Amino acid sequence: MQLLSQISSNNPIAFLERKGRRQSSSRIADGPQVSRVKEQGIMTTRQPKVHTQLGRAAVQIFAANERMNQMLIEHLDASAWRAKPPGKTRTIAAIFTHVHNVRTKWVRLTAPHLKVPAQLNRTHCTPQQARAGLAESAARCAELLAEALGVGSRVQKFHRDGWAKPWPVGPEMLCYMLSHEAHHRGQVCMLAHQLGFPLPKEVAYGIWNWEKLWKECGSPRGPGYDA
Repeated sequence: MQLLSQISSNNPIAFLERKGRRQSSSRIADGPQVSRVKEQGIMTTRQPKVHTQLGRAAVQIFAANERMNQMLIEHLDASAWRAKPPGKTRTIAAIFTHVHNVRTKWVRLTAPHLKVPAQLNRTHCTPQQARAGLAESAARCAELLAEALGVGSRVQKFHRDGWAKPWPVGPEMLCYMLSHEAHHRGQVCMLAHQLGFPLPKEVAYGIWNWEKLWKECGSPRGPGYDA
Protein backbone atom coordinates (compact mmCIF):
# COMPACT_ATOMS: atom_id res chain seq x y z
CA MET A 1 0.00 0.00 0.00
CA GLN A 2 3.03 2.30 -0.38
CA LEU A 3 1.59 4.12 -3.37
CA LEU A 4 -1.72 4.60 -1.56
CA SER A 5 -0.06 6.31 1.39
CA GLN A 6 2.14 8.47 -0.84
CA ILE A 7 -0.79 9.85 -2.79
CA SER A 8 -3.45 10.03 -0.08
CA SER A 9 -1.48 10.95 3.02
CA ASN A 10 1.55 12.92 1.85
CA ASN A 11 1.84 16.13 -0.13
CA PRO A 12 0.77 15.07 -3.66
CA ILE A 13 2.34 18.13 -5.31
CA ALA A 14 5.70 17.49 -3.71
CA PHE A 15 5.34 13.83 -4.62
CA LEU A 16 4.85 14.64 -8.31
CA GLU A 17 7.69 17.13 -8.38
CA ARG A 18 10.08 14.87 -6.42
CA LYS A 19 9.47 11.97 -8.77
CA GLY A 20 9.79 14.27 -11.75
CA ARG A 21 13.33 15.20 -10.77
CA ARG A 22 14.40 11.59 -11.17
CA GLN A 23 15.22 11.91 -14.83
CA SER A 24 15.35 8.94 -17.12
CA SER A 25 18.50 8.16 -19.06
CA SER A 26 16.84 9.39 -22.25
CA ARG A 27 15.08 12.70 -22.97
CA ILE A 28 12.16 13.53 -25.21
CA ALA A 29 13.10 16.21 -27.74
CA ASP A 30 11.14 19.47 -27.50
CA GLY A 31 8.97 18.16 -24.68
CA PRO A 32 8.92 17.90 -20.89
CA GLN A 33 11.39 15.54 -19.33
CA VAL A 34 9.75 12.47 -17.90
CA SER A 35 10.99 9.86 -15.50
CA ARG A 36 9.95 6.30 -14.98
CA VAL A 37 9.94 4.89 -11.49
CA LYS A 38 8.82 1.61 -10.10
CA GLU A 39 6.28 1.53 -7.28
CA GLN A 40 4.49 -1.60 -6.14
CA GLY A 41 5.73 -3.28 -9.28
CA ILE A 42 3.97 -0.64 -11.40
CA MET A 43 5.95 1.46 -13.85
CA THR A 44 4.63 5.01 -13.85
CA THR A 45 5.37 8.15 -15.82
CA ARG A 46 5.84 11.37 -13.84
CA GLN A 47 5.72 14.95 -15.02
CA PRO A 48 8.57 17.06 -13.63
CA LYS A 49 6.68 20.04 -12.23
CA VAL A 50 3.21 21.35 -11.43
CA HIS A 51 3.50 24.71 -13.18
CA THR A 52 0.42 26.74 -12.28
CA GLN A 53 -1.61 27.63 -9.21
CA LEU A 54 -4.67 26.05 -10.81
CA GLY A 55 -2.73 22.88 -11.50
CA ARG A 56 -1.44 22.72 -7.93
CA ALA A 57 -4.93 23.31 -6.54
CA ALA A 58 -6.41 20.62 -8.81
CA VAL A 59 -3.85 18.06 -7.67
CA GLN A 60 -4.51 18.89 -4.01
CA ILE A 61 -8.29 18.77 -4.47
CA PHE A 62 -8.19 15.41 -6.22
CA ALA A 63 -5.96 14.02 -3.48
CA ALA A 64 -8.55 15.04 -0.87
CA ASN A 65 -11.25 13.53 -3.06
CA GLU A 66 -9.36 10.24 -3.11
CA ARG A 67 -8.83 10.38 0.64
CA MET A 68 -12.63 10.35 1.02
CA ASN A 69 -12.88 7.21 -1.12
CA GLN A 70 -10.21 5.49 0.94
CA MET A 71 -11.98 6.42 4.20
CA LEU A 72 -15.24 4.85 3.03
CA ILE A 73 -13.67 1.55 2.01
CA GLU A 74 -11.44 1.41 5.08
CA HIS A 75 -14.38 1.73 7.50
CA LEU A 76 -17.00 -0.17 5.50
CA ASP A 77 -18.25 -3.38 7.09
CA ALA A 78 -16.80 -6.30 5.13
CA SER A 79 -20.27 -7.84 4.76
CA ALA A 80 -21.48 -4.77 2.89
CA TRP A 81 -18.87 -5.02 0.13
CA ARG A 82 -20.76 -7.57 -1.98
CA ALA A 83 -24.19 -7.39 -0.33
CA LYS A 84 -26.82 -7.34 -3.08
CA PRO A 85 -29.14 -4.33 -3.02
CA PRO A 86 -32.73 -4.78 -4.22
CA GLY A 87 -33.47 -4.37 -7.90
CA LYS A 88 -30.74 -3.72 -10.45
CA THR A 89 -28.64 -1.48 -8.22
CA ARG A 90 -24.87 -1.97 -8.29
CA THR A 91 -23.16 -3.49 -5.29
CA ILE A 92 -20.72 -1.30 -3.37
CA ALA A 93 -17.89 -3.37 -4.83
CA ALA A 94 -19.18 -2.65 -8.34
CA ILE A 95 -19.49 1.07 -7.61
CA PHE A 96 -15.87 1.46 -6.53
CA THR A 97 -14.54 -0.65 -9.40
CA HIS A 98 -16.62 1.53 -11.74
CA VAL A 99 -15.06 4.69 -10.28
CA HIS A 100 -11.57 3.27 -10.87
CA ASN A 101 -12.34 2.00 -14.36
CA VAL A 102 -13.82 5.34 -15.44
CA ARG A 103 -10.62 7.03 -14.29
CA THR A 104 -8.58 4.70 -16.47
CA LYS A 105 -10.78 5.71 -19.40
CA TRP A 106 -10.17 9.40 -18.73
CA VAL A 107 -6.42 8.80 -18.73
CA ARG A 108 -6.47 6.54 -21.79
CA LEU A 109 -8.55 8.93 -23.89
CA THR A 110 -7.14 12.24 -22.66
CA ALA A 111 -3.47 11.52 -21.96
CA PRO A 112 -2.51 8.17 -23.53
CA HIS A 113 1.18 8.98 -23.05
CA LEU A 114 0.66 8.42 -19.31
CA LYS A 115 0.69 4.91 -17.90
CA VAL A 116 -2.92 3.70 -17.96
CA PRO A 117 -3.74 1.63 -14.86
CA ALA A 118 -5.18 -1.85 -15.27
CA GLN A 119 -8.93 -2.11 -14.83
CA LEU A 120 -10.52 -3.85 -11.86
CA ASN A 121 -12.94 -6.77 -12.10
CA ARG A 122 -16.18 -5.92 -10.33
CA THR A 123 -16.93 -9.60 -9.65
CA HIS A 124 -13.68 -10.56 -7.95
CA CYS A 125 -12.22 -7.29 -6.64
CA THR A 126 -11.55 -7.21 -2.89
CA PRO A 127 -11.61 -4.04 -0.76
CA GLN A 128 -7.82 -4.16 -0.53
CA GLN A 129 -7.48 -4.44 -4.31
CA ALA A 130 -9.94 -1.59 -4.76
CA ARG A 131 -7.99 0.67 -2.41
CA ALA A 132 -4.71 -0.07 -4.20
CA GLY A 133 -6.28 0.35 -7.63
CA LEU A 134 -7.96 3.61 -6.67
CA ALA A 135 -4.70 4.93 -5.24
CA GLU A 136 -2.95 4.22 -8.53
CA SER A 137 -5.69 5.70 -10.71
CA ALA A 138 -5.82 8.76 -8.44
CA ALA A 139 -2.09 9.22 -9.02
CA ARG A 140 -2.59 9.06 -12.79
CA CYS A 141 -5.49 11.52 -12.58
CA ALA A 142 -3.31 13.87 -10.54
CA GLU A 143 -0.65 13.69 -13.26
CA LEU A 144 -3.31 14.28 -15.89
CA LEU A 145 -4.62 17.36 -14.08
CA ALA A 146 -1.15 18.73 -13.35
CA GLU A 147 -0.16 18.46 -16.98
CA ALA A 148 -3.47 19.58 -18.51
CA LEU A 149 -3.65 22.68 -16.30
CA GLY A 150 0.06 23.44 -16.59
CA VAL A 151 2.09 25.47 -19.06
CA GLY A 152 2.73 24.24 -22.59
CA SER A 153 0.87 20.98 -22.05
CA ARG A 154 0.43 18.43 -24.76
CA VAL A 155 -3.01 17.73 -23.22
CA GLN A 156 -5.41 20.14 -24.90
CA LYS A 157 -8.77 18.32 -24.70
CA PHE A 158 -10.56 16.38 -21.98
CA HIS A 159 -12.21 13.21 -23.29
CA ARG A 160 -14.70 11.96 -20.73
CA ASP A 161 -15.95 9.14 -22.99
CA GLY A 162 -15.60 7.88 -26.52
CA TRP A 163 -19.13 8.99 -27.45
CA ALA A 164 -18.86 12.46 -25.89
CA LYS A 165 -17.58 15.63 -27.49
CA PRO A 166 -14.18 16.55 -26.00
CA TRP A 167 -13.81 19.78 -24.01
CA PRO A 168 -10.89 22.20 -23.86
CA VAL A 169 -8.97 21.54 -20.65
CA GLY A 170 -9.88 23.81 -17.76
CA PRO A 171 -11.72 23.93 -14.43
CA GLU A 172 -14.74 22.24 -16.02
CA MET A 173 -12.70 19.05 -16.41
CA LEU A 174 -11.89 18.97 -12.71
CA CYS A 175 -15.52 19.73 -11.77
CA TYR A 176 -16.77 16.86 -13.93
CA MET A 177 -14.30 14.39 -12.41
CA LEU A 178 -15.18 15.40 -8.85
CA SER A 179 -18.93 15.37 -9.51
CA HIS A 180 -18.76 11.82 -10.84
CA GLU A 181 -16.97 10.58 -7.76
CA ALA A 182 -19.11 12.51 -5.28
CA HIS A 183 -22.24 11.06 -6.90
CA HIS A 184 -20.99 7.52 -6.35
CA ARG A 185 -19.78 8.19 -2.81
CA GLY A 186 -23.32 9.31 -2.01
CA GLN A 187 -24.61 6.03 -3.41
CA VAL A 188 -22.19 4.06 -1.25
CA CYS A 189 -23.18 5.90 1.93
CA MET A 190 -26.89 5.38 1.18
CA LEU A 191 -26.49 1.71 0.27
CA ALA A 192 -24.42 0.94 3.35
CA HIS A 193 -27.20 2.38 5.49
CA GLN A 194 -29.99 0.61 3.60
CA LEU A 195 -28.18 -2.73 3.76
CA GLY A 196 -27.86 -2.47 7.54
CA PHE A 197 -24.17 -1.53 7.65
CA PRO A 198 -24.16 2.24 8.22
CA LEU A 199 -20.77 3.91 8.14
CA PRO A 200 -19.43 5.22 11.47
CA LYS A 201 -20.28 8.81 12.26
CA GLU A 202 -16.61 9.79 12.21
CA VAL A 203 -16.54 8.78 8.53
CA ALA A 204 -19.91 10.28 7.57
CA TYR A 205 -18.85 13.56 9.16
CA GLY A 206 -15.16 13.15 8.38
CA ILE A 207 -15.58 13.47 4.63
CA TRP A 208 -16.84 17.01 5.31
CA ASN A 209 -13.94 17.99 7.55
CA TRP A 210 -11.96 19.47 4.71
CA GLU A 211 -9.39 21.16 6.94
CA LYS A 212 -8.39 17.75 8.29
CA LEU A 213 -8.51 16.13 4.86
CA TRP A 214 -6.25 18.81 3.38
CA LYS A 215 -3.83 18.41 6.29
CA GLU A 216 -3.72 14.65 5.78
CA CYS A 217 -2.97 15.28 2.10
CA GLY A 218 -0.03 17.58 2.80
CA SER A 219 -1.63 21.03 2.96
CA PRO A 220 -1.57 22.01 6.66
CA ARG A 221 -3.12 25.47 6.07
CA GLY A 222 -6.23 23.92 4.56
CA PRO A 223 -8.25 24.59 1.40
CA GLY A 224 -7.36 27.69 -0.56
CA TYR A 225 -3.65 27.70 0.30
CA ASP A 226 -0.69 26.29 -1.56
CA ALA A 227 0.78 23.24 0.14
